[in-house]
Parts: sequence; structure tokens; C-alpha cells
Amino acid sequence: MKDEESGNRLGSYLRARRELVSPAQAGLPPGGNRRVPGLRREEVALLAGISPDYYLRLERGRDKNPSPQVLASLARVLELDDIERTYLLGLAAARPRAPHRKRPEHVPARVHELLAHLQIPAFVEGRAFDVLASNPMAVALSPRLRPGHNRLRSLLLDPEEQAFHRDWTKATADFVAALRTTIGDDTDNPRFVELVGELALSSQRFRTLWARHDVRRLAGGTTTVHHPVVGELRLHRDKLPVDDVILVVYYPDKNSDSDEKLRLLAALSPIESTEPAESTGTAHDSPADIPHPKTP
Repeated sequence: MKDEESGNRLGSYLRARRELVSPAQAGLPPGGNRRVPGLRREEVALLAGISPDYYLRLERGRDKNPSPQVLASLARVLELDDIERTYLLGLAAARPRAPHRKRPEHVPARVHELLAHLQIPAFVEGRAFDVLASNPMAVALSPRLRPGHNRLRSLLLDPEEQAFHRDWTKATADFVAALRTTIGDDTDNPRFVELVGELALSSQRFRTLWARHDVRRLAGGTTTVHHPVVGELRLHRDKLPVDDVILVVYYPDKNSDSDEKLRLLAALSPIESTEPAESTGTAHDSPADIPHPKTP
């Protein structure tokens, strides 16, 4: 989280986003000697109707209080969507926060009961995509959905999880953008610091995506996965907030080919407990049951 640690998150975001807008997209001639990807600072300033010196101060963190009108102009030039525009406004409005108080993520007992009764893949995840609890069908769908695993870490570093997703490129982009959205101004959260630091060291794909500063919500939708036993499954995904955690369910269209395959998978899979194991302090303990390490 180098940009977050520097205290200039607004400037880092502006710089990353202007590098993603081509001159052609902005209605400018491509030019000959362009030493930077995307738009130059002075081009952003010109298109936004502000002085180049003022825009430079914004990017370098010398002015952290731009007016809503300036932000709206920058959002237009940088072609931000509604979620990205809201994120930009949040960066400009950010104020010093009180020191973060660690609080373990907790899965309510009633959610454990619900998981036990659901006959479709279902699991509970935390804000950093830690799997906190899951039912047998979720584990049958993917062993990486056992409590103690992290969905983003698995997606980026586990070859089996990479093969599981038919569109791995899109999945990784969506997950990383959703993580940045979730973090927001909670940049001193030890779990976020730990996860981002680990992935920045171990995954080039993560480093590339993180540098883009994409923000996105990862909510409901439809995905296609390839299961090693039953083959391709087309599943809908819903994410339902419960207290401080998220209940995630996957389900097929009724009487579809994927519905039949999911029932076959249920018949082939032994029923086993997916309750979090007793903590041993290893990397695969349930994040719901062990304290997160202190911020480095």
C-alpha cells in the first residue's frame, strides 16, 4: 500500500487514472513524443478547465481540498463511472482517522445453522475475502472455499483455482478492484495491510492491477467455472450482508444442465464438517478465530 502510506491517495489515484485515458479517447491528437502513457498533466488540466499548476499541486498532494466542481470536471476528463466518481469524492473528503481498533470478524450462530440447511454452495466471507465458514456443497464446488482460505490469494496464486475460472483475467481484475473499493480509507487495517503486502510480493498480476487503482463492487452476477469432476457449470452468485460479514450463495438455473451437474456433485461428495478448526496459528487457520498480525 505504498500510495496509501504516503498520505497522497488522491494524487496517486489521479495519476493512475489519467495514464489509462488515451489522447484519442479525450479527443486529442496522439502527438509524436509522448513519454507517458495516457494523458499528460497539462492535458488533463486543459480539458478540466483548471490551471496546470493547480493540477500539479493536486497530484503531488500539495492541495488536498479541491472543490466539488473541480472533482466533477476531473471525473469527466478521466471518464470515471459512478462508482469511481464516488471513490474520487471520498478520497478528497478523507480526514485523519482514529487509530484502527482490531475486531475479529464473527459469523453469527444463526448463519452457521443456515449454511447447514442450504443444499447449494454457500459460504461466508470477510471484508478481505477470507472464507470464514462454508457448507459441504461449497467445498465440493471448490476446496479453496474451506474456512481459513482467502479467495483472492487462491485466485492469484493457486493453479487449480486459476483453472477453475473460465475467465480468470476478468475474475482477477474484478476481485482486486473490489478489494480496493472495500478498503476505502481503512488503509491502516492490519488485515488489509497484510494481504496487500503479501500479494504485492508474490503476484505480478496483482501488482499490475493494484497500480491501476480500479474500483468496483463485486456483488451479484453470473459466472462460469470448470469443475474437475462434473465439468463446466454456469452459476448465479448473490452476496448478502449479514451483520459485518457477507453470505455468498451460488445456484444454477432450475432444471438446467448445470443444475443436474450440481446434483451429481452433491451425490458424489461426502458430507463433512466445515466448521472452523481449532486455531493452531498456521496460515490456513480461520481468520474469524485468530487475531490478525500487527501492521508491519
